[in-house]
Amino acid sequence: MSSSGDPGHTGPTRVFLVDDHKVVRTGLAAYLATEEGIDVVGEAADGRRALEELAVLEAAGRLPDVVLMDLEMPQMGGVEATGEVKRRWPDVEVVAVTSFVEESSIRDVLQAGATGYLLKHADAPDVAAAIRAAVAGEVHLDPVAAKALTASLRTPRSAAADLTPREREVLVLLAEGGTNRQIARLLGVTERTARTHVSNILAKLGLASRTQAALWAVREGLVGGGPR
Repeated sequence: MSSSGDPGHTGPTRVFLVDDHKVVRTGLAAYLATEEGIDVVGEAADGRRALEELAVLEAAGRLPDVVLMDLEMPQMGGVEATGEVKRRWPDVEVVAVTSFVEESSIRDVLQAGATGYLLKHADAPDVAAAIRAAVAGEVHLDPVAAKALTASLRTPRSAAADLTPREREVLVLLAEGGTNRQIARLLGVTERTARTHVSNILAKLGLASRTQAALWAVREGLVGGGPR
């Protein structure tokens, strides 16, 4: 993945750590240092400081590919910080790392732009897997978080009938991790058209984010081998 600060970046995946507990940051950094192809490029104790440090890295052409973002922090929490990161640096992926499994928190941070949600008790390999999934444009949710979020979706099953054949194609590609650009290329349409299809899908299904749409598609059996 190429970050917006360094379009030619093809080396190790660069990771930035945000957590108000230094012992957590130290532990994550120590583990990730043992993972081939992952390079920790910085850390911060709260969201506001993280934005400042990311601006410095951008100036140096070393923006991270992925930010591991705690949610409960002083100064600026993880949800607000995630939204700011995605607004300023859209190509930087954010994976939320928290101790809580609250449906509202999961929704809020995913809607803010996060592409993953991990619990702090997750095994170390799961952290690396979430980082690699984010770089690949895939959503990685802790199983407990995914269950909580999927259970909260109240869209009627008949809503699938409201989708056009092209929208169903787009939904399947989205659920398989496709970005707007990838979807556009595969379907032979412009990226703007792909983005419009995604917006129409969310509106018809009454969902707030691409992640919710992906989970809905899996639940409905459109992808992943579920019941059709």
